[in-house]
Amino acid sequence: MSHPIECQRCTACCRWPGDVVLSPAEITAIAAHQKISEDEFIQQFTRLRRDRRGLALVEQADGACVFLDGNRCVIQAVKPQQCREFPRRWVDELWGRVPLAKMRQEYPMLFACAAFKKFLGTHSPPPD
Repeated sequence: MSHPIECQRCTACCRWPGDVVLSPAEITAIAAHQKISEDEFIQQFTRLRRDRRGLALVEQADGACVFLDGNRCVIQAVKPQQCREFPRRWVDELWGRVPLAKMRQEYPMLFACAAFKKFLGTHSPPPD
């Protein structure tokens, strides 16, 4: 079930620690968008994922996404699917299946998201 959540562009998800996983197609698209070769993109903007199963975007010194400039995503037009699906995919997978307290404990990034906060204000919480 898809829930109507409209991104508020609060950039909380862009500042959350963790891996922004990249597919080969996303590497190609972002490199082309940045007008650099894929090799240059990989060298400058990626790192080995924590689970060592591919590449992720690097972070700025404060932990924010390397492509976050103030409150603007520099690669908005080609941002990774993981970014495009937040918070919708998490809400669709968890809402009504996972108690709100467990969601808060295991997925705290949702509770930093302005769109999810707005969603919470208009929907009854799932039973605990």
